[in-house]
Amino acid sequence: MVEENDIKLGNVMKYILEKPIKGIIGSQKYKTTIHWRNGVLITDEPEKIGGKDLGPDPHTLLLSSLVGCTLATLRMYIDHKGLSISQIEVEANLFHRIENQEMITLVERKITFKDEPDAELQTRLLRVAEQCPISRILKGNIKISTELIK
Repeated sequence: MVEENDIKLGNVMKYILEKPIKGIIGSQKYKTTIHWRNGVLITDEPEKIGGKDLGPDPHTLLLSSLVGCTLATLRMYIDHKGLSISQIEVEANLFHRIENQEMITLVERKITFKDEPDAELQTRLLRVAEQCPISRILKGNIKISTELIK
């Protein structure tokens, strides 16, 4: 929700997506349909917690965003610089742990290049990966505004 103060200060931003993501769940336990710009994506939970595993679960979608963004950002940089790296692989997983009596989430991201770059280029490519838009969002200060529409 945009606050009056934000408008006065010029803090109103445009949405990144032209159309919002819309999700719907019916009576089938945990199966959702997520409507996006060009189609529909099915999400579900694993069978071990009562779903039917018909699509990725929310954690998988979150990590998929990070992996996809990392790959695209690296490919853009590599192509722009004319580097000879034919294939990039990124994998990600997450876990929770308690630090100072607070639960924190840690995301591990591992990057492999088919054509192994030298140490200096590896350092540059890691910096580029850290700057992908989804990395920046996940590391940033996220606020979620929720409203009930009647």
